[in-house]
Amino acid sequence: MQSPEAGTAATSTQIHLALANFADEIVGTLAHLFAYVGALVLFAILALAGLDQLPDLRDDESVSRPGWAEASRSHPAFALSRPESSEKTAPYTIFRHPEGGRRDVMRWTGDADKPVAELEIYREGSEFDVTRPATADLAVRMRLDPTASLEQAGMIDTKFGPVALFRPTGTAEGTLACLGYLKRNEEPGLQISGFSCQSDTMPARRAAIACTLNRLTLLTSGNEPKLAEFFAHAELKRRSCDAGGSADWLLGAANAQLRGAL
Repeated sequence: MQSPEAGTAATSTQIHLALANFADEIVGTLAHLFAYVGALVLFAILALAGLDQLPDLRDDESVSRPGWAEASRSHPAFALSRPESSEKTAPYTIFRHPEGGRRDVMRWTGDADKPVAELEIYREGSEFDVTRPATADLAVRMRLDPTASLEQAGMIDTKFGPVALFRPTGTAEGTLACLGYLKRNEEPGLQISGFSCQSDTMPARRAAIACTLNRLTLLTSGNEPKLAEFFAHAELKRRSCDAGGSADWLLGAANAQLRGAL
């Protein structure tokens, strides 16, 4: 027969064992909970990192230009005057760089939203690399093969002065290729560039590019008086798009690999 003292001791032992088991279960549950929360945090971090990379996958601007980000709150600084009635308003996108650069981009699209023309005004900041070929980004924006290069395809006269034209290297004479264009100014540090795949003949395509540049106007210069002065002087030389002749000329074999000023 078990004594009362032994029964009390056995009961106490069972209680201690039960409490110990309960404590172990709580510790195990908390450990699993912390592991679960940690896994959720890790997945959240990976998801955010992936979201940060999505613009790089969606937009060539970010792929070819590290450090650039879309500035959705910035206001357009440029416009095209007197658009034709049949011309659609071009989507306007602004990109900024932490080192001070700004790119204002107008892009026209055709079937299946394929870009058929683009105009970019790049105000240079400290990120500008004078050793980088001026046409390097232009080839990417024209959706050419990554290994493709550009050769000079003549010049056109605009209110900003002579503007160099470019086409894919090796384009046969008479072939209707998309034309790129580029004009760089030292003071203020400004680069106007773009491309056009519109019009049915090369003379018409060159004239269309010249007309687009002649229609480019400044809406606001912000705190850049030299930019305002640059556009004011250009306006004095602006010609109507209806003026006879395209005022363009070819440079033959002058296929310069442009660097720095143009």
